[in-house]
Amino acid sequence: MLFPPMALIAALALTPLAAGPVTQEPARDELASRLVRRELQRAPSSVADREIVQVVTEIPAGVESGWHIHPGEEVGYILAGDVEMKVAGRADVTLRTGDAFLIPANTPHNARDIGPETGRMLSTYFVEAGQPLATLTGPPPSPTPGR
Repeated sequence: MLFPPMALIAALALTPLAAGPVTQEPARDELASRLVRRELQRAPSSVADREIVQVVTEIPAGVESGWHIHPGEEVGYILAGDVEMKVAGRADVTLRTGDAFLIPANTPHNARDIGPETGRMLSTYFVEAGQPLATLTGPPPSPTPGR
């Protein structure tokens, strides 16, 4: 049986071979359903049991990431927009285009785009290999007054 050329091209495009080599899936990232994240690169670190992951995250105006942690440090840079960053144990800050930030390992934090445009940030994570990149935690407890 002969196939029309376009049908053959479409069939080949849908086969697993067209997708490239099979690689191990990274552990689930709980923020992936809330934000647009594009992984730019992932590679083993020179430090045992660690990997380096770099992503661009887009947060639409008015949307927040939700309180979460990472299994390692996050080094970030705001590419576009204004983002309110809350980090447990620190004063809230407003980050603007061109601002950098650091989040310690396993520290709850929440990013909210305050608009009017979609916020974009470049983040590089130095994390435990094989762990989810982000895990939702809920807000940290409020500090007790007078302490």
